[in-house]
Amino acid sequence: MSQTNNIQENSAQIGLLQKEAKQLLSKLIATPSFSKEEDKTADLIQDYLHQKKVKTERKKNNVWATNLHFDASKPSVLLNSHHDTVKPNKGYTLDPFSPIENEGKLFGLGSNDAGGCLVSLIACFLFYYDQQNLPYNIVLVASAEEEISGHDGIELVLPLLPKIDFGIVGEPTLLEMAIAERGLLVLDVVATGTSGHAAREEGESALYKILPSIEWFKNYEFEKVSELLGKVKMTVTVIETENKQHNVVPSTCKIVVDVRVNELYTFEEILATIGKHVHAKVTPRSLRMRATSINIDHVLIQAGKALGKGYYGSVTTSDKALMPFPTLKMGPGDSARSHTADEFIFVKEIEEGISTYIQLIEKMISHE
Repeated sequence: MSQTNNIQENSAQIGLLQKEAKQLLSKLIATPSFSKEEDKTADLIQDYLHQKKVKTERKKNNVWATNLHFDASKPSVLLNSHHDTVKPNKGYTLDPFSPIENEGKLFGLGSNDAGGCLVSLIACFLFYYDQQNLPYNIVLVASAEEEISGHDGIELVLPLLPKIDFGIVGEPTLLEMAIAERGLLVLDVVATGTSGHAAREEGESALYKILPSIEWFKNYEFEKVSELLGKVKMTVTVIETENKQHNVVPSTCKIVVDVRVNELYTFEEILATIGKHVHAKVTPRSLRMRATSINIDHVLIQAGKALGKGYYGSVTTSDKALMPFPTLKMGPGDSARSHTADEFIFVKEIEEGISTYIQLIEKMISHE
């Protein structure tokens, strides 16, 4: 069956999935699900899938399932998005937990980031769930703790899944393809001096000792510039000493540096360069959120291009960074709306998200 015929003959099913996706998202909005507190939304997702006769697995607040006719000899595609949210922006004028629909917009906390993506991926999974003779297995994961890059989210689940060959991470991208994503290094940089009284010429100020490092982070430019993600960007965001009073020369001074790494460098290369130039103790808080990219020749990207989708490099991080296989970040909604007051997603965006995800997989199937 051709891609067009498959979708046309199942248009009623798609229409029902679109309607149910909006209903599910409304329930998710009405259920608080801050990171590490997503148990109630995990229950909702699991209950909905059980109503559809889908067998699910669960670990903490992560829920996952595989297609009915799973075949371990075939490659597997991951469909993943998260159901946790940040806490409401203080500028909200609407109740963040009331799913209000007005002028084609569905308002509520998590509607755009990333509820619309999640319910669209669930609908796509259900469309293919019981289809036979698919060339790919389809694995759905509704994960937790994405907003805080927590260890009990997708990172906890990946070792429990069947072997994944490539994946789609649902994040709001206006349904364009984010094929690369910057990595994030947060560095604690500490200079050490000697304490003394500011009224006398005593001590060696750690604050002054760290100034050359601040200047270096401000001015240094890494050589390799990505066509998708641009330069490596380093920004000093915090400076502090142990002092609580004005007349003491500080013996330690710490700065925090936010480093956004393009896909052309490993974290180890970045840290080695910093170590050669910065004469202070440099400690990375984590090496988990690495830069990633998927080749434009990958079947998934070729399928997207066949649908007329453009591609770009994303400056924001997501669970894509934690996946050791090629992954595309793509979904309905607009990243600019994430974490804003009175967050919303257009209902039409959800409908288009479902259709686009289905068409993307159909294009991959037809390529086979």
